[in-house]
Order: sequence, then structure tokens, then C-alpha cells
Amino acid sequence: MIDVSTFVGPYPFRYVPHPTPDALVRVLDREQLEGAWVGHLPSAFYRDPAPGNAELFGMLRPFSARLKAVPTIRPDWPGCEAALREAKSAGAPAIRAYPVHWGLGPHDQRMRELAIAAGELGMPLVLTVRFEDLRQRHSLDVAGDLSAAAIRSLARAGDSVRLVVTSAGREMIEEVHWGLTPAEQRRVVWDIAWIWGPPEDHLAKLFRTVGGERFVFGSQWPLRLVQAPLANLDLLPDDVRRVSLGRV
Repeated sequence: MIDVSTFVGPYPFRYVPHPTPDALVRVLDREQLEGAWVGHLPSAFYRDPAPGNAELFGMLRPFSARLKAVPTIRPDWPGCEAALREAKSAGAPAIRAYPVHWGLGPHDQRMRELAIAAGELGMPLVLTVRFEDLRQRHSLDVAGDLSAAAIRSLARAGDSVRLVVTSAGREMIEEVHWGLTPAEQRRVVWDIAWIWGPPEDHLAKLFRTVGGERFVFGSQWPLRLVQAPLANLDLLPDDVRRVSLGRV
């Protein structure tokens, strides 16, 4: 099983212990996970993510067998087309974008073009709904959550689009999923990092209604513990315990 939502690097608004590739590999070994897609956490807050991408690839080079770099591409910044081609050439399995942090609205045409271009290269676009709950955020962290409208807009952008949406809760997932056509629904998968298990059993309810194939494993390490989504999978009721997660 691959963890599609992990990070390395410091977080600007609170201390995060050991956000390093070697620590992540130890976590994967402990939890018996095959590998991880890894983003560069500070890059979400950079105006120009290019230096962060260079640092990310350098940090992961000794661990490339298990840790796959997922660079950040900003579509309103010069050189984004070249950055996308470089990411593909470097073997990145996907790219990341943070439209809310960059002030890009729900229907921004540049985000739609990025999603289409990445999809045509066979690369999903990874979106992050939130890093932390609104109640926990630092007063200087003014970016809100990614909206359901923004996700639906990207899902409708074109047939090539593939989205991996991380850190969404049940309400967000249902709002997006049931607002899309069946063809559009198949363009979106969701990680399970922020979906509640018992006693609410949101994960089980979503598996029953939306389908387990629409979900992938993600933890949002090191901001959250890998053990939490693993425990929620272990605690699934018997009628959905054998449901297989989807693939990207």
C-alpha cells in the first residue's frame, strides 16, 4: 500500500518533529507500507515553488526506491509549463498545487489548464483541502480550506484530468461526489486521512455509498499520524472490511 499524502520539510506555523525522509522511511517500515508520494511542505507557502522542488528531489534522491517526489507546480508563475515537463522527466508520479494559498479562485482557468496538461502526461494533480483544522490555525495562516466548487471545476475541466484530493472530510466528499456526473466522479479519488472512523463510522458509510474504489490511502504525515487511517481501516465493520482501496 502506498501513502499518497506525506511531506518533508518544516511547517511555518508550528514545530513538526523529524520531517525528514529517513524518518518517513522508518515510519513506512514500522507500518508495513510499501512507499509514499512525498511533497515539500514549505513549498505551499513559497511564491515560487521551484527552489522547494529542487530541495525535494535532492532530499529524496537517496530514498528514491520508496519515496517518490511530488513537486509543486504553480500555474500562474513563469515557467510552469517547463516545470511540468521537468517533473515528468524526473519520474514524478504526480504534481501538487495549492490554489487557495496562491489566491486562485474556484474557477481559475490556469488551474484547469494545469490539471488538463498534467493529465495528458499521465500525472494526477494532488490537491490539499487543509493542513490543519480551522480551530488550530495560527493567526498568520489566512488561507482557507479548498472549496468543493474548486474541486468540481477541475473535475469537469477535461477527460484527461485525474485528481487526488487529500484531507477532505465526509461532508466535502459527498458535496463534490454527488454534484458530478458518473464520468466526472471517476476522475477524482480521495485519501482517507481526515475521514472519521468509529463511532461516527464516516469511512464505512462512504465506502458503502461512494465506493471503496474512489479512495486511496493517505496520512498527511508528519502533520498527522500514519496510525490513524490505518486504525480506521482495521476498525471497519464486517460488511465493508473486504472492500479494496482504489489506485492512482
